[in-house]
Amino acid sequence: MERRADPEHGCTISQPESEHSKSAWFTVAGSFLVYFVSFGYMNSFGYFQDYYIQNDLAEFSPPIISLIGSMQLGLMLLVGPVSGTLFDAYGIKWLYLVAATGSTVSCIGLSFAQPGRIWQYFLSQGVLFGLMVPFGTSVALPVVGQHFRQNRALAMGVVAGGSSVGGVCLPIMFSHLVPRIGFAWSLRVAALIMLVFYGVAGFISTEKLPARPLKPARQIVDFGGFRDIRYTTLALANVVGNFGLYVPFYYIEPYIAVNFDGSGASSYLLPIINGSSFFGRVIGGYTADRIGGLNLLYALTTVSGCLCLTMWLLASSIGIVVSFVCLYGFCSGIFISVMSPVTSCLSPDDKIGARLGAFSAWGAIGVFTGTPIAGSFLKNNKSSEYTNLIIYTGVCMTVSGGLMFVTRLLCDRNLRKKW
Repeated sequence: MERRADPEHGCTISQPESEHSKSAWFTVAGSFLVYFVSFGYMNSFGYFQDYYIQNDLAEFSPPIISLIGSMQLGLMLLVGPVSGTLFDAYGIKWLYLVAATGSTVSCIGLSFAQPGRIWQYFLSQGVLFGLMVPFGTSVALPVVGQHFRQNRALAMGVVAGGSSVGGVCLPIMFSHLVPRIGFAWSLRVAALIMLVFYGVAGFISTEKLPARPLKPARQIVDFGGFRDIRYTTLALANVVGNFGLYVPFYYIEPYIAVNFDGSGASSYLLPIINGSSFFGRVIGGYTADRIGGLNLLYALTTVSGCLCLTMWLLASSIGIVVSFVCLYGFCSGIFISVMSPVTSCLSPDDKIGARLGAFSAWGAIGVFTGTPIAGSFLKNNKSSEYTNLIIYTGVCMTVSGGLMFVTRLLCDRNLRKKW
């Protein structure tokens, strides 16, 4: 890789372009495509979990299988701060190329994995994809932020929506293709889509800021925020929330298959929860700007826990489960989209990136271990065993909401204030 020009060596920065320019919105479209094939693919792991349980990895327990999806998300959070720094130094084109190559090779490698050889699935889908995808996801939002000021929230909301749209379309695509052309060729189709989408994104996306020197390690991740009790409490809430957040995404399809066999709805619940998450992300960001991110976050996180302990735990019909999926998906979208802006408010302006890096690294603990812990309740994947899994999820989300409320009180005891 060759470095682009450094502003310390004579580069000039052009005047800001119009936020309604073609280049600005083409960049939004490119980032949308990146989120579609990155987060959208990871949000589809519930389909893979159900498929593996019933087919290729049937001899392995659900918690072992869920480690594949947990590894994807956890590695993305750990590598993200590093890839963000490389973006500052080398630009978006090179990083999209790395992400495209890694993601495509991951899917093709997975298509050749042999049933029963779980290490092949783990390395190709969990490790390789998890290591490569942050080179796309960690730069897709910042490059959009370079183009927008007044409409930044709208533009970033559109980009974030790509993950939900991908999470809707990809599971439906797999559920229709696999019976027709097989699992392996369906993955090769997905690999082709990833390659094309990354290629288009790299072609239409533009940057406005010149390169900066690589940051030293201490500026990539800064754990100094843990000296602030508010930051520490929120980070703890994030970890506890991550223990339960993704459990419905991973286990809702196996749950339906066991508890409502023959309903025909299992293949559509994951797209529904991802679609609802889209509205949570967009509406949540808009609402947080008006009533305060932390005010919204602790309330809706607590609600998501209560939904698990009531609607999901006591569900007696497929209609109740669908209602739960819609509401939980909406609340989870708020958790995902509002957490970073709230964390930024607790960090000095010159350390926001590094503090967010430390926050993400700490949160990866919950992502790595949450769904495997939940899956450990499923010894034989029987209907009665899902009760403890649901209670575990509900308790995690409720406790997380309580810790967020404590953080809110530490910020200001006047709950009517915007915070």
